[in-house]
Amino acid sequence: MTDLSSDIFKTIDPERHGTTSQEVISQLREMIHRGDLRPGDRLPPERDLAKMLGVSRPTLRAGIRSLAAVGVLQSRQGAGTFVVKSEGPPSLDSSPLRLMASLHGFTPAEMFEARRSLEMAVAGLAAKRATGEQLATMSEEIAGMYASLDDPEQFLVHDMRFHQTVAAASGNRILTSLMNMVATILFDVRRKKVKRARDLKESAEMHRQIYRAIREQNSEAASNAMRDHLVRAQKAQESEEVEDPLVVASEAS
Repeated sequence: MTDLSSDIFKTIDPERHGTTSQEVISQLREMIHRGDLRPGDRLPPERDLAKMLGVSRPTLRAGIRSLAAVGVLQSRQGAGTFVVKSEGPPSLDSSPLRLMASLHGFTPAEMFEARRSLEMAVAGLAAKRATGEQLATMSEEIAGMYASLDDPEQFLVHDMRFHQTVAAASGNRILTSLMNMVATILFDVRRKKVKRARDLKESAEMHRQIYRAIREQNSEAASNAMRDHLVRAQKAQESEEVEDPLVVASEAS
């Protein structure tokens, strides 16, 4: 962790774009690109940084929130705001996608299609790149699924962890971040309905087929197994909604 000199922060020109939060975002991003801000660096306290940049504290907060939402900055209670330092994929806030879904009326079918495209790609890459440790984690999560067939909520936790591990095993942080963002929204929806699930054993077996293809380094088989699993999962959830329209209506209200 590095404490930064105030000399590297330049006051934003009020004539440029009205000193909006976007200007704060632009300047901090430029500093990261130049190397003035590095992973692990702690930003000056809010009051001091707002003064250095010549903006109000609410404007500064809005800019920092935006950068935190896309995984560039991280605010830690009592410690300050830091440039994210992580070897893994950036954690993208799913809130903007949720808002777009509400504004534009994204359908569940569209969300599933997006997830299917992303997860088929990461499964194929995972078959080429998964480490022994990642394969062991996948195996553990599958064992957890079988152990929680009578506990749908716990099964869902293992399910989500399995998919996150497959995504990480792809070695592509962009695909992993996008997949996690879409999957998080679907996970939240699924969590409300999972107690009505009746196909958990079949789901666990399909996860095992994905794992086997990845372990055997068969990219095509891994992608196809992931596709089959997600198509089956979509149909299962759609049938649950049809069977319990009163619950669906209450969730939509």
